[in-house]
Amino acid sequence: MADGEAIMMVDDDNGEAFDAPVRVDATVDPNIENLVVNLDGYEGPLDVLLDLARSQKVDIRKISMVALVDQYLAFVEEVKKRNLELAADYLVMAAWLAYLKSKLLLPAHDDDSDEPTADEMAARLAFQLQRLEAMRDVVQKLQHLPRLGINVFPRGMPEGVRVTRTPEWQADFYDLLRAYTTQRIASVDRDYHIDPPKVYSIEMARLRLERMLGSIPEWTELTQLTNVHDVDAPATSIVASALNAALEFAKDGRMDLRQLGAFEPIYVKSLTPDEKSENND
Repeated sequence: MADGEAIMMVDDDNGEAFDAPVRVDATVDPNIENLVVNLDGYEGPLDVLLDLARSQKVDIRKISMVALVDQYLAFVEEVKKRNLELAADYLVMAAWLAYLKSKLLLPAHDDDSDEPTADEMAARLAFQLQRLEAMRDVVQKLQHLPRLGINVFPRGMPEGVRVTRTPEWQADFYDLLRAYTTQRIASVDRDYHIDPPKVYSIEMARLRLERMLGSIPEWTELTQLTNVHDVDAPATSIVASALNAALEFAKDGRMDLRQLGAFEPIYVKSLTPDEKSENND
């Protein structure tokens, strides 16, 4: 048996063993010592006394349970603030010593009462201790599992959730008739009328640029001159009509256009009289 660890075993009359290990490890904290008891006929750690009593190497009938309880309570007052689990394990050891002594002192008798026998009580207590030990092991394993954000990390770009929908059509006779009627009515010939598209005419764009010819002395992007808010027409139509009007003014020598490259912005400016004469020369 290792230092600071006790293995409790109760042997019944049939030779069956009920093991219930109780871990008492005083090396975890150097400030905590083993419970050393001083009783009649024994002086030493409590876990060693329990092991000796189990192996019948110590006569526990000579041990005073009152003295044992007093020494245990004094020890618990010192250790419970630092290690409550250690105090609980020693409480289990003291309870087992009291049980073993009562088993030796009380005479064995056979009756038909419903009270459990000493062997049954020992088996139940051993089972409870084994279950407690199993729960402690599970808690230790859970505490050592990888934690998100510390041991493992999520992907930087998680995959989206893909939802697959499979439609299921349900229809009765009335739904079939209504669908057939709708398709039949839709196949009947009707007069088809196409509304003319809304456009910004070249004449309107020409008039607008003509009013601004004297106020464009520097190169100005053509799209800045097409901010028309009072016309119900698409922006593409306004830009196209303005470009057409600007080309006509450039042809007449009243405006100059410039584009630095393909698909680059188009710049326009008005020509002064001197520039017009230079172009004519």
